[in-house]
Amino acid sequence: MPKPMKQELRHLYLKRNLWSGVLVGVGIAAFLDEVLFHQLLQWHHFYDKSTRTIGIISDGIFHAFGWFASVSGMFLLADLKSRRGWWGKRWLGGILLGSGAFQLYDGTIQHKWMRIHQIRYVENVYIYDSVWNAIAILLVICGAVLVYRTGQRRQP
Repeated sequence: MPKPMKQELRHLYLKRNLWSGVLVGVGIAAFLDEVLFHQLLQWHHFYDKSTRTIGIISDGIFHAFGWFASVSGMFLLADLKSRRGWWGKRWLGGILLGSGAFQLYDGTIQHKWMRIHQIRYVENVYIYDSVWNAIAILLVICGAVLVYRTGQRRQP
């Protein structure tokens, strides 16, 4: 195979590993948020500005979104594995990046800007928000470092 073709495949596999991981990461973050904070702890619903029924319906739509992201990412993963183009460290970096970015989006845009729900309805919610966003930033940084490092090395 000529060198340019190998470079094109490498670039394609790098992108697919990243996007597969990001989609799975978004799905994992959505799943954990839905199960832990919406269902088990019952701290909030995806949309809390209406009735409880609307909140539960919004949770169902949110859950479907997370499931769709996970399944899409897993289809990309299956394709990469069948082509021997899967790169575990890059994929893991995508997962960390996707879950952290989703959590940061949730904590800043949905909680503070749009105010469609809070992480928990307590008097001093800023403690919860700070921990939520700090974890998100840590996930984004770890994911970005892994993605950067795997983009610099040759794919095994």
